[in-house]
Amino acid sequence: MSSSDIFIGEFIGTAVLILLGGGVCAAVTFKRSKAYQAGWVAIAFGWGMAVLTGAYISAGVSGAHLNPAVTIGLAVEGGAEWGDVPLYIVSQMAGAMLGATLVWAVYYGQFHAHLNDREIVGGPGAQDTAVADRKEAAGPGPVLGIFSTAPEIRNSAQNITTEIVATAVLVLAILTQGLNNDGKGLGPLGVLITAFVVVSIGLSLGGPTGYAINPARDLGPRTVHALLPLPNKGSSDWAYAWVPVAGPLIGGALAGGIYNIAFA
Repeated sequence: MSSSDIFIGEFIGTAVLILLGGGVCAAVTFKRSKAYQAGWVAIAFGWGMAVLTGAYISAGVSGAHLNPAVTIGLAVEGGAEWGDVPLYIVSQMAGAMLGATLVWAVYYGQFHAHLNDREIVGGPGAQDTAVADRKEAAGPGPVLGIFSTAPEIRNSAQNITTEIVATAVLVLAILTQGLNNDGKGLGPLGVLITAFVVVSIGLSLGGPTGYAINPARDLGPRTVHALLPLPNKGSSDWAYAWVPVAGPLIGGALAGGIYNIAFA
């Protein structure tokens, strides 16, 4: 597998993953969307099908890691070369940022209607501005959930534990399915099974933190949120951003170690 294969497969696959995953979050969030308030089940299945699509697109090219935690888990297990890990992660981050930007482009009108809605961001005037400033200081802005995750209860120990456990389940499921012939990624059936595992994680373990289970999925779009010229967008919640990066990386490495001890 060449460096160009890794970059192209991971970049395009992760971009599609985030486009469809962020897209379902946008569809459920915006009042001017036909899927408004469709709920958590729609989000869980939307993300599962996003994984399915992105992975099928890239599996034959790069192995469809699409997730630094998966790459780390495969490296610990021995199915990926440590020397390829930086390229995988850079490609995944770049793809995630493109995918998040495409979500903004597709829902451009909804973003601006939502962020100019007085019921959401308040009306004009000094008092409203002060309220908006306090909201920004207190937590994530009104559309940040389209781009990245946030906990329902802010407790760093619990939040990072949730991400470690959920990601370990994901990566262990990937490793125990059996990799393709070159050992670097999943075959077609494995991709399908992984998509359903992601749905299961979302429904069962996603409630506390929104189940990032993928550092690129959270950090790339969060960066795009910070950079986009959106009115009244509020905070990007950088104080929390380390949790959905560190937790999944630890969970991926832990899963690789468990696999080597228990299943190899």
